[in-house]
Amino acid sequence: MSDRRVAVILFEGFELLDVFGPVELLHVTPGFTIDYYGPQRGPIASSQGGQVVAEHAYDELVDPDIILVPGGYGTRPLAEDAEFLKQLKTIGTAANLVTSVCTGSGLLAAAGLLDSYRATSNKLAFGWASSFGTDVEWVSTARWVHDRDRWTSSGVAAGMDMAAALIADLCGTDVAREATVFTELEVHSDSTWDPFAAIHGLA
Repeated sequence: MSDRRVAVILFEGFELLDVFGPVELLHVTPGFTIDYYGPQRGPIASSQGGQVVAEHAYDELVDPDIILVPGGYGTRPLAEDAEFLKQLKTIGTAANLVTSVCTGSGLLAAAGLLDSYRATSNKLAFGWASSFGTDVEWVSTARWVHDRDRWTSSGVAAGMDMAAALIADLCGTDVAREATVFTELEVHSDSTWDPFAAIHGLA
């Protein structure tokens, strides 16, 4: 497999585990390079208060390969931010693969990047996320959904299961298993496993 570059789209109020759960698995898998992008270069505060340094600004992201859009409380204002959505649509349209964790799929939908796709999101915030997009087939019971060049996952920890499935799809199941064994992750490999949909009255 040729090297793959993953561009993480950071913003104020992103969810830390949405980013670093998948990043941990991708980082221990040979052939992946991770880059961090923000509205500008510099520290970006997460929902938890910890900051991550964006090495690049959104407008520096040229010819993206894989993008990862996390969720978090910061998604709420951004879903109504026309300038951000315009930038995200430009980036996502150019990317080879578009992935999201949790309410990151709400941002993708608001930017028009999930129209004609199947997708899922955090089950606690499913009503909010699924209110965006004009032609999205929202799947209420799913740990993650893979539809062609789009990967969307349920809430927070589900992003790690999605990342493991993505690695298996791109690199093979043996490589994905090496990553999950290294991180001691008991991964859910069934994308339809979703007890949280019932907990939140979606199933």
